[in-house]
Amino acid sequence: MLNGQSGPLLSLQDFTLRRGPHAVLDAVTLTLDPGRTLGLLGESGAGKSTLAMALIGLLRPPEVELFGSMVFAGTELVGLPEAQYRALRGNRIGLVFQDATASLDPCFTVGQQICEPLKRHLGLGSREAAARAIELLTQVGIPDARSRLNAYPHQLSGGMQQRVMISIALACNPQLLIADEPTSALDVTIQAQIMELILLQVRASGSSAIFVLHDLALAAQVCDDIAVLYAGQVVETGPATAVLGTPKHPYTIGLRSCVVELDSELLKPLVGSVPSLNEMPDGCHFCTRCPHAIPRCFKDRPPLIAYQGRAVACWLIADLPTSAAVPTPAPISAPTPVGAGAP
Repeated sequence: MLNGQSGPLLSLQDFTLRRGPHAVLDAVTLTLDPGRTLGLLGESGAGKSTLAMALIGLLRPPEVELFGSMVFAGTELVGLPEAQYRALRGNRIGLVFQDATASLDPCFTVGQQICEPLKRHLGLGSREAAARAIELLTQVGIPDARSRLNAYPHQLSGGMQQRVMISIALACNPQLLIADEPTSALDVTIQAQIMELILLQVRASGSSAIFVLHDLALAAQVCDDIAVLYAGQVVETGPATAVLGTPKHPYTIGLRSCVVELDSELLKPLVGSVPSLNEMPDGCHFCTRCPHAIPRCFKDRPPLIAYQGRAVACWLIADLPTSAAVPTPAPISAPTPVGAGAP
């Protein structure tokens, strides 16, 4: 038990999000325990960012229809009134967007944007909020933090803007941090620094985190658990060492085969592409690309069942050939603070 929380911090049971007649998220079931980090993996269009937006309450009726259950710290989020969601968003649930340039408001200074949630959620006065904002900026490695309070986003580099976004997301010490592709808009030379920084801050506060990622090697480094999504369905979930080390679902195996090792020249891309929502099969959504599919796969959706230390949704799981163990990078166990002069 962490921070007084017993049981899962977040639990989704058959959570479905529909746009018109189509299910963008189809009966998603997963859990996240306190103090754990969860990676959402899958191709573009898998539903990873959609799930993140639904969790933070940015996709709600009437724009979409929501079904099933999504419980955060004992509170059912499906059907939660917007006023109660506002009390959670930015306070107990924080979000780091993938493009800080597009997410920060160009009309307000960095200080105003960090202080706003501190005043609204924590009731701090202007002087207290400013002092806390300086502390937050210093923690994320921004030099001369006091003077940066009066800077506008366009006056900062991309790396600095993302650090400001992290400060805003962590300002109120949220129980859950959601990071949606937080390094995709950054130069490759500082991507690792930013991910290490986020992980350091999450670990230091004992919070939980969900990382929306497409990089399997990065997921192996920063995530305790993995949920693999394909076209809105969870196909495999469990500890990162199991899911990424010895994948069992044909789609997870296919994703892993797309990663080229440093000592190998082999690349095995997945065959085909994700069907459009109008052509999505009724059963397993991956069946149109799966080399092992049988007629039942097209008609009946397989349930997530426990199998060799993880949960897998596949009718043929017991009959599929065992995937060879594949190496994964060692996880970041004790991140070191980023220096004040970092980009």
